[in-house]
Amino acid sequence: MTRPRLFTVAALAVTLLAGTASAYDGEQYVVCNLNPNGDNFLALRTCGATKCDMKMKLGPGTFVITMEPYSENGWRPVIVQNGIQDWSYAGPSGWVYDKYICEVRY
Repeated sequence: MTRPRLFTVAALAVTLLAGTASAYDGEQYVVCNLNPNGDNFLALRTCGATKCDMKMKLGPGTFVITMEPYSENGWRPVIVQNGIQDWSYAGPSGWVYDKYICEVRY
């Protein structure tokens, strides 16, 4: 009787590990493509639409971590980083228009 129970525990562990491995941890992006002769900032908003309230202004070169692998109607949920090395996920969060963020490549 011990063997089937051990198999069940092992199968559960493999399932949990597989689910964890496929979780999206985010990718690092930087604010880019802004018009320096215009507003020259990207709005961090409370939701993915221009009608949503602006939480803060992100200047050129601001680093963010994306929270979803793909945009929704051009909008991405992000967490603002306090520099390129900050992976604390503790910064302000909100939505940005993805036309103005560029993936950081190492």
